[in-house]
Amino acid sequence: MHDSSDPSSSSVQAPSDVRRTRMVAVASLLALIALVLAWELWLAPLRPGGSWLALKALPLALPLPGLLRNRMYTYRWTSLFVWLFVTEGIVRASGDRPPSNLLALVQVLLCFVLFAACVLHVRLRQKHAKDARQAKDANDAATSNASTSR
Repeated sequence: MHDSSDPSSSSVQAPSDVRRTRMVAVASLLALIALVLAWELWLAPLRPGGSWLALKALPLALPLPGLLRNRMYTYRWTSLFVWLFVTEGIVRASGDRPPSNLLALVQVLLCFVLFAACVLHVRLRQKHAKDARQAKDANDAATSNASTSR
């Protein structure tokens, strides 16, 4: 059963700018997960053969189902959650040796892209919902006026 107040449950096609921000958010999250796994297992692990730091990819997988289901709440908390990985990336970029420091910079860049996509997605969905409400209210008022003038 769908909740009619939830914009994500609507059968109406989302505007292209909203779909685009969703695609960017999901793609940057998947790229971030892939980077973390590759970094800690093969590219520059702390120990030869891989490191337990690869497990930090698990928390990154938490928002994926919500982003794929277009849940507004997930976009909101992901925009806050991603700052933990920005912090870790900045610390490792300034303290690790190459190639680890370069991978950390890529992590920070992907986090900024994810943050921007999530924030923009929420703002655009709220704007479109407000515009739709105003259009519906104007239509209802016009219909009401037309029916009372008969």
